[in-house]
Amino acid sequence: MKLAPGITSNYVTVATKDDRSLKLHFLEQGQGAPILLLHGWPTSSYLWRNVMPALAENNRVIALDLPGFGLSDKPLDVNYSFRFYNTILNAFLDALAIENTAIVVHDLGGPIGIKWVVDNPERATALGILNTVVYPQMSWAVKAFIAATHLPIVKQWISSAHGLKSAMHFGMKNKTSLGPEEILPYQRPFASDEARRALLKAAQGLSPKAFKQMEKQLKSLDIPLRLIYGVNDRILPDIAKTMQRLQEDFPSAELTKLDNCGHFLQEDDPRQVGELLADFFSQTQRKHH
Repeated sequence: MKLAPGITSNYVTVATKDDRSLKLHFLEQGQGAPILLLHGWPTSSYLWRNVMPALAENNRVIALDLPGFGLSDKPLDVNYSFRFYNTILNAFLDALAIENTAIVVHDLGGPIGIKWVVDNPERATALGILNTVVYPQMSWAVKAFIAATHLPIVKQWISSAHGLKSAMHFGMKNKTSLGPEEILPYQRPFASDEARRALLKAAQGLSPKAFKQMEKQLKSLDIPLRLIYGVNDRILPDIAKTMQRLQEDFPSAELTKLDNCGHFLQEDDPRQVGELLADFFSQTQRKHH
């Protein structure tokens, strides 16, 4: 796994509500006020490796592998629900002695992170939202994907090394930047049958009821918000609608569309994503102090 100088690869063990312990992997760089980066399906903290340096100039940047992904534990006997992830995120921050943090979310990490923010308002200082799903009104593409994770032959393919590579390329505008060597760290965590089953399970645990609840809770969100998205998103074809709605709900949120990016904007143009976010966090932190 090729990482920029200064990024360290770390593990921490946290306890869940039922007293099981899970080993979590995370990348870290820089010092200062913390920023937590959450990836989605089927990626990991590795997705953020080229976004981190710009943020780490003034901040302590932490990219977590969510349970079920990357180099973190992939239990098969848990329900990958909002409640589960909420517990994990709080336990993870406690283990790192972080009281509150800014957070940036993407893809499946979007609903997980946003639900955490609205459930733990005292712990979140600012929120960056990239290409993700926020509202309970799901697009046909999201419904089709969730259905695919249940279908016998299809689910084997989408969680295979070939399927993962196809998903990454399908989600990018500039496919050439992700060669065979760069794609390996996305594939390697899912070499075993158990890991692939956990990956599929992690896509299925977020309940529609909780999305509806989150939609109501969103109105109370009272922290600085930054919206950035890749326009050419074939994985979430209705991303423009989601972002427009977020901007209507939060008129003070600045919105940037990146025409040269697809769904995985952190791979398409990591430098620009990093700089836009770094600028946002430096502004919010100046106001904060």
